[in-house]
Amino acid sequence: MIEHKIIFTGTTGAGKTTAIAAVSEITPLNTDVRNTDPEVLKAMTTTGLDYGELTLGQNEKLRLYGTPGQQRFDFMWKVLGRGALGLVILIDNSQPRPLEDLDAYLDGFANLISEGACVIAVGRLDTHPNPGLDVYSLHLEKRNVLCPVIGADVRDATQVIQLLELLLLQLESKTGVSNP
Repeated sequence: MIEHKIIFTGTTGAGKTTAIAAVSEITPLNTDVRNTDPEVLKAMTTTGLDYGELTLGQNEKLRLYGTPGQQRFDFMWKVLGRGALGLVILIDNSQPRPLEDLDAYLDGFANLISEGACVIAVGRLDTHPNPGLDVYSLHLEKRNVLCPVIGADVRDATQVIQLLELLLLQLESKTGVSNP
C-alpha cells in the first residue's frame, strides 16, 4: 500500500476537523478540547491534530492531518508538515483579516508549498463575499506563490474531494507521474 500525507491547515473555525471528517473512511481522530481562549468563538478547539484516511485506489491511501489553528500551537505545524506531499489551506472569509491569516500559513508552511503542492479554499463566501477570490489571487501573485484559490464549503464531502483532486493534479504536473 502506498500512503501519501496531506495537511489541512487554517485558522480556528475554518473547518479543518470538519473537512477531514467529511471524507475520512475511518472514524477521525481529533484532539479537540474545551476552548479557553476568549477570542475564539467556539466551544471546542484542536490542540494537537486531526487525522483521517481516504483510499484512492487499490494501492493508494491518503493520510489526512489537520493542524491546530491557534498560532500558539504552531510548533505542531512543523511536526505535522514533515513528509507531507501537499497542503490545503482553509481560510474563513468571515474573519476580520483573512489575507493576514493566509499570510501566517504561507509563511508557516513555505517549505512545503515550494516543495509540494498547495490549494487554498476560502469558506463562508456566501455570507462574506469580500475579499473575493480575485483579491486572494492577486495577493498570492504579489508573494510569488502559485496556488489555486477556490471557494469551498468543507461540510460537503464532494467539495473536499475536489480540493484533494486539485492538489493531486498539481503534484502530478510537478512530478510528471500520474497520482503522487
